[in-house]
Amino acid sequence: MIEYLTLETFKTKVFDFENNKDWKFEGDKPAIIDFYADWCGPCKMVAPILEELSKEYDGKLNIYKVDTEAEQELASVFGIRSIPSLLFIPMNDQPQMAMGALPKESFKQAFKEVLGVE
Repeated sequence: MIEYLTLETFKTKVFDFENNKDWKFEGDKPAIIDFYADWCGPCKMVAPILEELSKEYDGKLNIYKVDTEAEQELASVFGIRSIPSLLFIPMNDQPQMAMGALPKESFKQAFKEVLGVE
Protein backbone atom coordinates (compact mmCIF):
# COMPACT_ATOMS: atom_id res chain seq x y z
CA MET A 1 0.00 0.00 0.00
CA ILE A 2 1.22 3.47 -0.86
CA GLU A 3 1.11 6.06 1.90
CA TYR A 4 1.05 9.81 1.39
CA LEU A 5 3.30 11.67 3.81
CA THR A 6 2.89 15.10 5.35
CA LEU A 7 5.66 16.96 7.14
CA GLU A 8 4.56 15.48 10.48
CA THR A 9 4.20 11.86 9.32
CA PHE A 10 7.53 12.15 7.47
CA LYS A 11 9.30 13.05 10.72
CA THR A 12 7.88 10.03 12.56
CA LYS A 13 8.17 7.44 9.76
CA VAL A 14 11.29 8.50 7.86
CA PHE A 15 13.58 11.14 9.35
CA ASP A 16 13.16 13.77 12.06
CA PHE A 17 15.37 16.39 10.42
CA GLU A 18 14.40 19.04 12.97
CA ASN A 19 15.97 17.10 15.85
CA ASN A 20 18.72 15.15 14.06
CA LYS A 21 21.53 16.62 12.01
CA ASP A 22 22.84 13.24 10.87
CA TRP A 23 20.68 10.87 8.89
CA LYS A 24 18.74 8.49 11.15
CA PHE A 25 16.06 6.42 9.42
CA GLU A 26 12.99 5.95 11.62
CA GLY A 27 11.39 3.19 9.56
CA ASP A 28 11.15 -0.54 10.27
CA LYS A 29 11.76 -1.67 6.67
CA PRO A 30 13.46 -0.16 3.61
CA ALA A 31 11.49 2.55 1.84
CA ILE A 32 11.17 4.61 -1.30
CA ILE A 33 9.73 8.11 -1.42
CA ASP A 34 8.26 9.51 -4.62
CA PHE A 35 8.39 13.32 -4.62
CA TYR A 36 5.72 14.28 -7.16
CA ALA A 37 3.12 16.87 -8.21
CA ASP A 38 -0.36 16.31 -9.65
CA TRP A 39 0.39 18.39 -12.77
CA CYS A 40 3.60 16.47 -13.61
CA GLY A 41 3.31 14.18 -16.67
CA PRO A 42 6.26 11.88 -15.84
CA CYS A 43 4.94 11.59 -12.26
CA LYS A 44 1.68 10.23 -13.67
CA MET A 45 3.67 7.59 -15.58
CA VAL A 46 5.44 6.47 -12.38
CA ALA A 47 2.28 6.26 -10.24
CA PRO A 48 0.83 3.00 -11.71
CA ILE A 49 4.29 1.38 -11.63
CA LEU A 50 4.58 2.17 -7.92
CA GLU A 51 1.06 0.79 -7.39
CA GLU A 52 2.09 -2.52 -8.99
CA LEU A 53 5.35 -2.65 -7.03
CA SER A 54 3.54 -1.93 -3.75
CA LYS A 55 1.55 -5.13 -4.30
CA GLU A 56 4.54 -7.20 -5.46
CA TYR A 57 6.75 -6.08 -2.56
CA ASP A 58 4.02 -5.87 0.09
CA GLY A 59 5.55 -6.34 3.55
CA LYS A 60 9.12 -6.06 2.25
CA LEU A 61 9.36 -2.28 1.87
CA ASN A 62 7.33 0.89 2.32
CA ILE A 63 6.38 3.11 -0.60
CA TYR A 64 5.65 6.72 0.28
CA LYS A 65 4.60 9.72 -1.80
CA VAL A 66 5.18 13.38 -1.03
CA ASP A 67 3.20 16.04 -2.91
CA THR A 68 5.81 18.75 -3.49
CA GLU A 69 3.08 21.38 -3.95
CA ALA A 70 1.45 20.66 -0.59
CA GLU A 71 4.70 19.87 1.26
CA GLN A 72 7.06 22.57 0.02
CA GLU A 73 9.14 22.52 3.21
CA LEU A 74 9.86 18.79 2.79
CA ALA A 75 10.75 19.33 -0.87
CA SER A 76 13.17 22.10 0.08
CA VAL A 77 14.82 20.02 2.84
CA PHE A 78 15.77 17.48 0.16
CA GLY A 79 16.57 20.11 -2.47
CA ILE A 80 13.94 18.79 -4.87
CA ARG A 81 14.26 20.82 -8.08
CA SER A 82 12.83 18.38 -10.61
CA ILE A 83 10.10 15.81 -10.30
CA PRO A 84 9.62 13.00 -10.08
CA SER A 85 12.50 12.59 -7.65
CA LEU A 86 12.78 9.23 -5.95
CA LEU A 87 14.53 8.69 -2.64
CA PHE A 88 15.64 5.10 -1.99
CA ILE A 89 16.15 4.48 1.73
CA PRO A 90 18.00 1.32 2.85
CA MET A 91 17.75 0.27 6.49
CA ASN A 92 21.34 0.92 7.55
CA ASP A 93 22.89 3.12 4.90
CA GLN A 94 22.61 6.58 3.41
CA PRO A 95 19.60 7.25 1.19
CA GLN A 96 20.12 7.65 -2.56
CA MET A 97 18.20 10.00 -4.84
CA ALA A 98 17.21 9.22 -8.43
CA MET A 99 15.69 11.77 -10.80
CA GLY A 100 13.06 11.23 -13.45
CA ALA A 101 10.52 8.59 -14.34
CA LEU A 102 12.07 5.14 -14.03
CA PRO A 103 10.78 2.01 -15.78
CA LYS A 104 9.61 -0.85 -13.59
CA GLU A 105 12.79 -2.90 -14.14
CA SER A 106 14.93 0.00 -12.89
CA PHE A 107 12.88 0.14 -9.69
CA LYS A 108 13.33 -3.61 -9.19
CA GLN A 109 17.08 -3.30 -9.78
CA ALA A 110 17.34 -0.42 -7.27
CA PHE A 111 15.25 -2.34 -4.72
CA LYS A 112 17.73 -5.21 -4.99
CA GLU A 113 20.99 -3.22 -5.18
CA VAL A 114 20.23 -0.22 -2.96
CA LEU A 115 17.61 -1.57 -0.56
CA GLY A 116 18.61 -5.24 -0.47
CA VAL A 117 15.02 -6.32 -1.21
CA GLU A 118 14.00 -8.98 -3.74
